[in-house]
Amino acid sequence: MNRREKIEAMLADDPTDSFLRYSLAMELRSEGANAKSLAIFNELMKNDPPMIQAFFMSAQLLVDIDEIEQARTNLRDGIDQARAQGDSHAAAEMSELLATLGEMGEL
Repeated sequence: MNRREKIEAMLADDPTDSFLRYSLAMELRSEGANAKSLAIFNELMKNDPPMIQAFFMSAQLLVDIDEIEQARTNLRDGIDQARAQGDSHAAAEMSELLATLGEMGEL
């Protein structure tokens, strides 16, 4: 049983576990299953409260597949959510990536 299968088995017991869902999205990303990974990240961004890490990781994945505009949108939304949740470190990380993407758009 590989890591993804182990995570999926644990999710069968608790499908609402955000950390396990995030872990599955990360595994899918590493396997190149980008659409499935993004779908899970998108669900996590809609949690109450939204999972901040999902905004950042989805943006990184979107950059990898050359979806820069959507990455920028996710980062802006993630920065707003991070600030609302008092996570200045995550907001700063996403701001740095957003600034880098701004530079890429000017090339």
